[in-house]
Amino acid sequence: MSLSLIQKYNVPGPRYTSYPTVPYWEEDLFSVEKWKQTFVQSFNESNASEGISVYIHLPFCESMCTFCGCNKRITKNHEVEHPYINAVLKEWNLYCDAFPDTPIIKEIHLGGGTPTFFSPENLERLINGIFTRATKAKEHEFSFEGHPNNTSRRHLQTLFDLGFRRVSFGVQDYSEKVQTAIHRIQPFHNVAKVTFWAKEIGYTSVGHDLIFGLPFQTLEDVFDTIDKTNSLQPDRLAFYSYAHVPWIKGNGQRGFKGEDVPKDDEKRKLYEEGKKRLAANQYHEIGMDHFALETDSMYDAFKKGTLHRNFMGYTASKTQLMIGLGVSSISDSWYSFAQNEKTIEAYYKKLEQNELPVFRGHILTDEDLIIRKHILNLMCQFETSWENDTQFFKELPDIINQLHEMEVDGLLEISSTKIKVTEKGKPFVRNLCMAFDLRLKRNAPQTELFSMTV
Repeated sequence: MSLSLIQKYNVPGPRYTSYPTVPYWEEDLFSVEKWKQTFVQSFNESNASEGISVYIHLPFCESMCTFCGCNKRITKNHEVEHPYINAVLKEWNLYCDAFPDTPIIKEIHLGGGTPTFFSPENLERLINGIFTRATKAKEHEFSFEGHPNNTSRRHLQTLFDLGFRRVSFGVQDYSEKVQTAIHRIQPFHNVAKVTFWAKEIGYTSVGHDLIFGLPFQTLEDVFDTIDKTNSLQPDRLAFYSYAHVPWIKGNGQRGFKGEDVPKDDEKRKLYEEGKKRLAANQYHEIGMDHFALETDSMYDAFKKGTLHRNFMGYTASKTQLMIGLGVSSISDSWYSFAQNEKTIEAYYKKLEQNELPVFRGHILTDEDLIIRKHILNLMCQFETSWENDTQFFKELPDIINQLHEMEVDGLLEISSTKIKVTEKGKPFVRNLCMAFDLRLKRNAPQTELFSMTV
């Protein structure tokens, strides 16, 4: 990739796990009552046909990783597990009281924080508690994030027995210097151990999360990490760009200086060369920063055009309704978003008052729904078509005109009703989505909000 393209397109931009993005939610037009109306509507439209998804945020970590921007609570006190699970189950019961029928759960994802901070017994109590008022879809996909240092074989076996078949382990990078800088020390043998355990137990998809652009990271580090990863043959990989956003409160990115982080062409070379290494090892690019072997369900979903993206990231199946449980979780009814309280204390307080612990959200307009569809198509399939949207999509000529320069640069192909991202353009898909982001264009941020796109 040429340095000139990187310099031209490397600008701050959203990662588009939603549209509108959170900074552009119209919170003054949102209410919990409106949220209830939309999730009940979505439930009625989709529960019997496709089921629903449930994301559960488990925020506790024993130590701070200084690359992480997630909502977490650092503690070594495991007595916090029991009351937190009680709170999550109470929140779930409030949703079930509002549902007109028994929910059929197609997807569950346990994210964090560190889900394996919780004991296997408490995770079992959590999942069993969810299913006291729900049933499993026939073709369900349950997944969780495991920390290689504290995921035990009992964690893996317990969750497998509960129906989980996918696990992802955070690796980031195997360089000792990089691990020290990001305060995430985990030797290769820990990752190998949990990967082999998961495969022996019967997990059908084991994933590893890698990051490029970390402080002090070199090309040799990336090659070493990918080669070690390939020796374990995970079914899918995330190869994320490190988001250097030190201005966000509580994200912990204070363990190194800005000049220690690779930038521009140096950073992009880490990705481009790493991507070649992944391709040589039979990993196929199936979405922004995501790769999979041909035997993995994510690759199959990409080929069939059914890949989906939401606040849980990329998923191999789609549901219209996703309920987010736990502190800071975001729910999605397709027609609206709702985010829970960001602190555990505020989260507990609302539940004690028998209220859904929602503190903000957004009701999507008709325009939002159209834009959302196109951004989702671009993120999941690297193409989109507006053949049936032109009567509602008055800004389309301006969008196409804005994209002309990207077409000249060979990053995409534009026809009368369709845009397709080229192989050369895949690293710039966030920039392409920004052209469709009418809210961003109408109100450009005046302060730092987003990480760099390339």
